[in-house]
Amino acid sequence: MTEEFDTTKPIYIQIMEKINKKIVRNEWKAGDKLPSVREMAVQTGVNPNTIQRTYSELERMGIVETRRGQGTFVTENVEVIERLREQLKRDIVADFIRNMTEIGFTMNDIIASLKDFSRGEDGEKQ
Repeated sequence: MTEEFDTTKPIYIQIMEKINKKIVRNEWKAGDKLPSVREMAVQTGVNPNTIQRTYSELERMGIVETRRGQGTFVTENVEVIERLREQLKRDIVADFIRNMTEIGFTMNDIIASLKDFSRGEDGEKQ
């Protein structure tokens, strides 16, 4: 089954983000083998060169490592994974705050909304 991609962002970056989220959520643990380039290309419906670029970029960042003749694996360095987790958190929070301030909310409005949301006062139970 092929995935839908956002046309405003390079596909390899979107695939990197999906892989990073799986690692941070512990769906792929430290030392786990990733699908081969071909397998991932079929799963995502993209050219194998795109997957190779994705894996190369993740390796450059230290998130995965390629073992010659064995494949690509999630790093066993838990500090790298923890830094990735913290970076994703910062990025998501920064995007959220930027979006809220762009539509006119103050930081106090945002904090109050978050408190209300966490208490379930937005109509949905958390």
